[in-house]
Amino acid sequence: MILRLQTTKIGKIRFASHRDIAKVWERSLRRAEIPLVYSEGFSPRPRIAFGLALPTGAESECEYLDFHLDDQKYETSNISSIPELLTRVLPEGITITGMVKMQSKYISLQQSVTSTVWSIEVKENIEEVHKWVETVLNSKELVIERTRKGKQVVDNIRPYIRDIQVEENDLQKRTSIQAELKTQPRSLRPSEFLAATEPNLTMVKLRRLKQFIDTGDNQIDPLDLGDCLDFEKELCSS
Repeated sequence: MILRLQTTKIGKIRFASHRDIAKVWERSLRRAEIPLVYSEGFSPRPRIAFGLALPTGAESECEYLDFHLDDQKYETSNISSIPELLTRVLPEGITITGMVKMQSKYISLQQSVTSTVWSIEVKENIEEVHKWVETVLNSKELVIERTRKGKQVVDNIRPYIRDIQVEENDLQKRTSIQAELKTQPRSLRPSEFLAATEPNLTMVKLRRLKQFIDTGDNQIDPLDLGDCLDFEKELCSS
């Protein structure tokens, strides 16, 4: 059985790298005594698949991972307890907010997610940010240099920007941009997005809010591809 989890990454845990988080999940699943299916070969590894890497230092409300549960060693009636068992052993800042059962054949998270929504707090004031956003939205082409396979290439990133909104925190006098950036055929990083036009904006804080899969007719959450287990409907969506 393949289970997909939706989780957070908030607080101090944001400074853990993608590789560190992978190790955290392996240890946590083992400590929670959740039996996993392992790969074959000389050095078997638990079959766990992670979604798009989150930049180190960024927070997230919507991380995803898939793992293969050895249901021959685990009672079906106990599956609903997995989020609670994992929560007891996961570090502070990682909370499970959703869980569904995946079909045996499906497209991986890396391949299926087509865009992500970011909240990007910036140093500049709201007037400067509004002017910058207006320039970006009115541009037909935004050319930047990107590193690809160790080489510098010139790329037009305008098609990767789906939507931009400006928000201001009146109490803290901070300005944030909420931007939906495409991840296919290549991901547009928030840092590259802020370099879309001069003068570049300065990132202060970054949080991933949503991940979407484009079906052609609409956009769905990665959990929507799974089946809700009858006894845990409250975990089928965040």
